[in-house]
Amino acid sequence: QVQVKESGGGLVQAGGSLRLSCSASGLTFAAYAMGWFRQAPGKEREGISCIRAGGDNTAYADSVKGRFTISRDNAKNTLYLQMSNLKPEDTAMYYCVPRTGGECWAPAADPASWGQGTQVTVSS
Repeated sequence: QVQVKESGGGLVQAGGSLRLSCSASGLTFAAYAMGWFRQAPGKEREGISCIRAGGDNTAYADSVKGRFTISRDNAKNTLYLQMSNLKPEDTAMYYCVPRTGGECWAPAADPASWGQGTQVTVSS
């Protein structure tokens, strides 16, 4: 059974930085693309970043491009999201989500299997 556990969220002032981590188990981590999603209260879930299985290709939503950096350590089964120049509109629950294949165009895992997420709150 695939399990992911996100950590690193918290309260930060606008302009600050946070680094999210996600440890994964129950899958051959290096074989799957991984992504970060977020959901703010009253808003739809948003896919914000993805990294290919081999870590050699990444993608970002326009809302975070230039401010967030996704990376992975396949030896440690861990995914990261470095967030800089945070804005109040980045406030949301952040989820680490495996794709169902090695490329970012593969569908994301069923939301029913997602982890608990980690809360990021950015104050103005």
